[in-house]
Amino acid sequence: MKKLHSASIGAALLNAICAIRRIASASPLLWPLAMLLYVPAISRLAIVIGNLSARARATILLARFRAGEIQRHDAAVVAKASRSFWRLQAGIAGSFALVAAGLMATTIPLVYAQAQPESANGSTGNPVSSGNQTSSVGAQNSTPPVDVSVSSQAAHKFETNPILSLPDMLARQWIPGREDLARDYFPRIEDNQEHKLSLKETIYLALENNPGLQSVSLDPVAATESVKAANAVFDPQLSSQIDTEKEVTPVSSPFQNPGSIANVGKFYDWNFGMSKVLSGSNGTLGITFNNDRELTNSSFSPVNPVYTPTMVMSLSQPLLQNFGWQFATINVRLAESAQRSSQWNYASSINDFVQRIGNDYWGVVGAEQSLQVADSALKFNADLVRVNGNNVRLGMMAAVNLSEAMSAAATARANLSAARAGLEIARTTLRQDVALNHAGAMLAAEIEPLQQPDTKFGPLETDDVAFKKMLEDSPALAGLREAIRSALIQVKYAENQTLPSLNLGVQIGITSEAGNSKCTASGTIPAYANCYDPNGPSAKPGTDNAAELPFGGDYGSSLNSLFDFKFYDYAAVLGFSMPLDNAAAKAALAQAHVSYDQARMQYRQALYQAVLLVKSALANLRAYEEQVEATREATVYAAQSLHDTQAQFRVGMATTNTLLQYQSNLVTAQGNEVQADVGLENARLALWHAEGTLFGQFNIDFQVQNPRQSPWYSRF
Repeated sequence: MKKLHSASIGAALLNAICAIRRIASASPLLWPLAMLLYVPAISRLAIVIGNLSARARATILLARFRAGEIQRHDAAVVAKASRSFWRLQAGIAGSFALVAAGLMATTIPLVYAQAQPESANGSTGNPVSSGNQTSSVGAQNSTPPVDVSVSSQAAHKFETNPILSLPDMLARQWIPGREDLARDYFPRIEDNQEHKLSLKETIYLALENNPGLQSVSLDPVAATESVKAANAVFDPQLSSQIDTEKEVTPVSSPFQNPGSIANVGKFYDWNFGMSKVLSGSNGTLGITFNNDRELTNSSFSPVNPVYTPTMVMSLSQPLLQNFGWQFATINVRLAESAQRSSQWNYASSINDFVQRIGNDYWGVVGAEQSLQVADSALKFNADLVRVNGNNVRLGMMAAVNLSEAMSAAATARANLSAARAGLEIARTTLRQDVALNHAGAMLAAEIEPLQQPDTKFGPLETDDVAFKKMLEDSPALAGLREAIRSALIQVKYAENQTLPSLNLGVQIGITSEAGNSKCTASGTIPAYANCYDPNGPSAKPGTDNAAELPFGGDYGSSLNSLFDFKFYDYAAVLGFSMPLDNAAAKAALAQAHVSYDQARMQYRQALYQAVLLVKSALANLRAYEEQVEATREATVYAAQSLHDTQAQFRVGMATTNTLLQYQSNLVTAQGNEVQADVGLENARLALWHAEGTLFGQFNIDFQVQNPRQSPWYSRF
C-alpha cells in the first residue's frame, strides 16, 4: 500500500481537528467523546510537523554535503542535532496539544452553560421549544424593554390651574380668530434618511412615533379625568353672597313715622355656606352662616341699626333609594371600571399594531426577495435572447426560438416592474406606519430591514398551552371581562333605584340680635319698664316709664351671643315617595340585566372567536413549516432540472420552449419559497397575536394602572 505524503497527512489531520471541534460545539453531551479524539489528533499533528521539519533540514544538509560546503563528520553532527531539535519540537507541540485540550475541556461546558436560551417565562429550557418560535426576535433580546403603560400621572400635563391660567383664558375668550385651524406645513416632501433596523427596533420606533397609536393612548388619559369627575361629587361646595338694598316708601298713616313722609330702610347682607355629599352614607351635609344689618328711620324700631347673625346646619339622608353599602361611590367605581376598560382597549390596539408592523416588515423583506427573483429571471431571459439571436443569425436555429425568448424576456420585464412597484408600496407602508419623521416631511424616513426570515422551527405548542396563554394574556378578552364587571355594577345601581324614596331631613339653627337699643315709650307705662323716656307718659320721679330691649351692642356682641343658644330652631322631616307601578325603575333594571347578559354573551362569543384564531394560527403555522421545507426542496429540484435542460439545450437536445418552461418552473418555485418563508414569520406573529403574547415576545412592558384616586374630600 502506498504511503501517504506527510503534508497530505497533516492536511487530513487539520480537517479532522476542525470536524472534532464542530462535534464538540454541536452538543454538550458530545464533548467528552470529542476530547478522546482531540488529544491524539493534536499529538499526531505535532509529530507530522516535526517529521516535516526534520526532513526539510536533512534535505538541506544533503544538498550542502554534495556541494562540498560541509564534511561528512560535520553533517553527522548536524543531523544528530537536528534529531534532538525535532524531539524538542515534538515535546513542545505535545505540551501545546495538552494545553489546547485542557482549554477545550473547560471552555466548551462554560459556553454551553452561558448559551442556554430563556423561555418566555424567563426559565432556561430546551433551545428548540423556546428558541424556535422566538427566533425572529431571539437575537435582539438584549434590547432594553419598552414600557407602553399609560401612567396615572399622564393627565397632569392637560390640567390647568384656573387661577394661574386666568390671563391666558381671558385672552382665548376675547381675542378673535383663536378657533382657526393651523395650516399643514411640511418643510420637506420626503425624509431621505435610511435606517437599517431589526424587527424589534422597528416595532419600538413605531410604538414611539405612530400618531394613530398615540391618539389611542389618550383614551385612558381621558378616562382618568372621568374618574376625577366622578369623585368631584364629594368636593365641598362653597357659596357666598354679599348685597346691599335700600327702600324708600311713603308712609300710609300719620302715626306710622311722625315727622317724615317716607319710610327709609337700608339693608346689608353677607352670607356664606358650604355643603358636601358624604362618601360613606350619600347624605348631604350643609351649613349656612347669614348676616343681616338693618337701618331704618322708623321710630317704632326698638333696635336700630340691628345686626342679626344666623347659623343653620342641615342633613338630608336617604334611607332606601340611593342608600346602601358603598352606594355613594358607585359612580366612581363605574368610572374606574371604564378607565380599566380603556387601558385594555389600548393594549388590544397595541397588540394589533405590533402585528401590523411585523407584517409590514416581512412584507418589505418578501418584496425585496421577489424583486431579486424577478431580476434573476430577466437576466436569464435576456441572455437567452442574446444566445438565440446569435444562433438565428448563424442559421443554426429557427426564428421562432428567438421570438419565444423575446416574449419571455418581455414578460420578465413586466414582472420586474410589478416587483419594483410592490417593493415601493411595501417600503412606503412600513415607513408611514413607523412614522420616524424627525425632518417633518410628508414621507417618513426609510426603514431597511436587517433580518431575514428564520426558517428553523421545532415542535409546536399544544392546543392546551396555547389556550391557557390566550386566557391569561389576551388584552381583548381582559377588556371584555372588565365590561362584564361594569355591567354588574350597573345592575346593582338599577336595583337600588327600584326602592321607594325615603329621606330623612334634619335641621337646627341658632340666631342672635344686637344693635343700638333705644328706650321706647308707649301710651302707658309698661309693667316691665326699665328706662326713662322724657317724651313718655308721666311717672314719679326716679321711676321708669319706658322699656329698652336687652340687645344693645355691636356686630361683635351679636356674634358673641350667637353661641349662647338662647334663640334657636330645629326641624325634622321624614319624606316618602314612590310611583304606584314604579315602571321607569323596573324598565331600567330590566335593561341593566339585558346589558349584563349581553356583555356575558359577547365575552363568550369573543372567547369562541379567540379559540378559532388560535386554532387557525396553529394550523397555519404548521402548514407554513411544511411549506418551507417543501418549497425549498422544490427550488432545489427546479434549479437542477433547469441546469440539466440548459446542458441539453447547448447540444441541441432541448428546445427553447422546453428551456423556458423549466425556467418558469424555477421562478415559480423561488416565488413560492419566498412566500413560504415570509408566511412562516407572519404565521408566528398571528399565533402570538391570538394568544396575546406579542408583548412578551418583543419585550414590551404593559401594566394596567390602578385608576383609583383618593382625594381628601372623597374620604369622608
